[in-house]
Amino acid sequence: MAAIPLAVFAGFAGIAGKMLYEQDVEGVSASEIPSALIGKKAPALDLPALPGAHVPALTTAAISGRLALVNVFASWCVPCRDEHPVLLQLSKDPRLTIVGINYKDRSDNALRFLGDLGNPYKAIGIDPQGRAVIDWGVYGVPESYLIAPDGTILYKRVGPFDAQSVEQGLYPAIEKALAHQGAAQPDKAVKAPPATP
Repeated sequence: MAAIPLAVFAGFAGIAGKMLYEQDVEGVSASEIPSALIGKKAPALDLPALPGAHVPALTTAAISGRLALVNVFASWCVPCRDEHPVLLQLSKDPRLTIVGINYKDRSDNALRFLGDLGNPYKAIGIDPQGRAVIDWGVYGVPESYLIAPDGTILYKRVGPFDAQSVEQGLYPAIEKALAHQGAAQPDKAVKAPPATP
């Protein structure tokens, strides 16, 4: 019987060792870990609105037919604060609709966060217990998912966006999605601001 827990531990240790090796030796970033959901339909969204935010609730209908960025955020999340100027800049890009899932947060704190920093979201859903994001495979906050107009997940970002991750990850994914639709306009991209220290 003692062999079973030992085997489970060995399995976890092997997976952790492989991830550390990929990060340290091969230079793979944890933010680039592929999601099993890429290429699949996004889980259904039916989250209540953030009271007082003056934007609609986050439902599947809110992003249907649009290229959308679903951003999981919280007021208590320091990296969310760091990425917020980038999201505000991205919200000016006419090719993209940004929506938010407010994760394990108090509504008054979330409102204060958006009041202090600005609101890049066209719709916000609250997930106070963190149950809704389980289907999305969320590891923590912030995380973001680029969703095609047909509801397919195209791209996932673990951790905060900065100028480099937008240029090297998000923009190419947007341009690929638009090219696939026959409507690519890469020369009209709105550039993200440089990362703040």
